[in-house]
Amino acid sequence: MLFSTDKTSLVNAVNTVQKAVSNKTTLPILEGIYFEASDGEIFLMGTDMELGIKTKLEGSVIKEGSTVLSARLISEIARKLPDDQVTLEIKDNNITNITCQKSKFNIQGESGEDYPKMPDIIGEKNALIPKELFRSLIKETLFSVAKSENIPILTGELLEIENGELRLVALDGYRLALRKGQIDQGIDIKEVIPERTMMEIYRLLSMKDEDVYISTTKNQALFTIGETSMVSNLLQGEYINYKQIIPANSTTNVKVNTSELLSSCERASLMARDGKNNLIKMNFYDGILEIQSNSDMGNLNEKIDIEMDGDPLKIAFNCNYFIDALKAISEEEIMLEFTTAVSPCVIKPTDGDYFTYLILPVRYIEH
Repeated sequence: MLFSTDKTSLVNAVNTVQKAVSNKTTLPILEGIYFEASDGEIFLMGTDMELGIKTKLEGSVIKEGSTVLSARLISEIARKLPDDQVTLEIKDNNITNITCQKSKFNIQGESGEDYPKMPDIIGEKNALIPKELFRSLIKETLFSVAKSENIPILTGELLEIENGELRLVALDGYRLALRKGQIDQGIDIKEVIPERTMMEIYRLLSMKDEDVYISTTKNQALFTIGETSMVSNLLQGEYINYKQIIPANSTTNVKVNTSELLSSCERASLMARDGKNNLIKMNFYDGILEIQSNSDMGNLNEKIDIEMDGDPLKIAFNCNYFIDALKAISEEEIMLEFTTAVSPCVIKPTDGDYFTYLILPVRYIEH
């Protein structure tokens, strides 16, 4: 194998596929990046057998072939090369020569024939999702994915397409994030995508200009973004019926300025983080939201003007959950809906329902 490319393209391609490379594996070859030059094109691939990423590298193919190079080593070499043309040539026993200006590396590769091939996904269901929509939906829901694997299905996001509406749902047992958007697709999809895969999709969408093409089978999903494709295993099992979790009615409804509430919660967290459960208390009454937090370090008390309809209410929350949700919201004002002091708070737009956040309260005894 012999091909040439430029340093920037090589760095970008290596960075793209490296995220799928395994750091802990019983198969040493999976610690490498697969290089292939064939039919006048150059491709790179990384996989850990659960997630695979393949991308095209722009360059000129002089001789076809393949090899596997240490992901860590080729990444460091590529970043430190001069900004010029790079030539990569495979010699006997997979010795690889990397040449750029007056620099020449000789590194040991492995046979490309031993590297697992990325499966060809011929999807039963296919959809095109606009880049900016998908990127914002991931960003505004991913924080609610469960970090614990006690319930494996909750370590991913539910992706639903139904009647031209795209929905992403994440929940961890203490909070829920639901985000919706309209797409011009006439198919239905309901799959649970692992958190890591969604993070990599978001990262790729931040680097590329193309929309996302998704194709799903029973066990896997293929995401294609321009010249890059990603194959991921799907999480198996029945996702929790999130629609049943969201209260249908409320007895206390509050309109509040989003940035004011976020700033207040962040100030309250300075005290709360030294206590148990990062607890902040909220007292809604007479057009006022009073926020309190206490710890051994001190306490905070401040008030925010609100528009309120319904019963006065005292309730407490883990402030981090509130802050995460508020940071994901771009609306100037939001609605907070409550039923009781031990029931979830529902956060919605003042108009429409394109997002819904739900946060469970924390029980506390008032002294």
